[in-house]
Amino acid sequence: MSKKKVTLAVRRTYSEEFKRERVKDYESGQHTVLELSDLYRIKASIIYRWIYQYSVYNKKKVRIVEMEQSSTQKVKELQQRIKELERLVGQKQIKIDFLETMMEVAKDELGVEIKKNYSSQASSGFVKPPHPEDTL
Repeated sequence: MSKKKVTLAVRRTYSEEFKRERVKDYESGQHTVLELSDLYRIKASIIYRWIYQYSVYNKKKVRIVEMEQSSTQKVKELQQRIKELERLVGQKQIKIDFLETMMEVAKDELGVEIKKNYSSQASSGFVKPPHPEDTL
């Protein structure tokens, strides 16, 4: 006869402070229930029970609607957007450097000045003729 090993599940207990902190994380929108469940390896039903017990909104009879995207997901999307914008800025800088080099080559080899010379006098533009009454 073979004997089967019986293993008992480890029962974890959480302090009240820990439970309140996880409920605070949920209420502030930092994490969803599923994210908390994955982060701390706690069943979602247990987290919902904590929310029912410790939520400030539950005592006021306010229903909490869980957002589809949590703030962590939004942060990841914003970081991705920053990377994309930095890439675009880098491409634009490469184009600017290329054009400046081309202007220098045109100046040196062809004698064509493309860059605006800021040291030259600005044109006076349109000069308004004096009004006849001003000449009197």
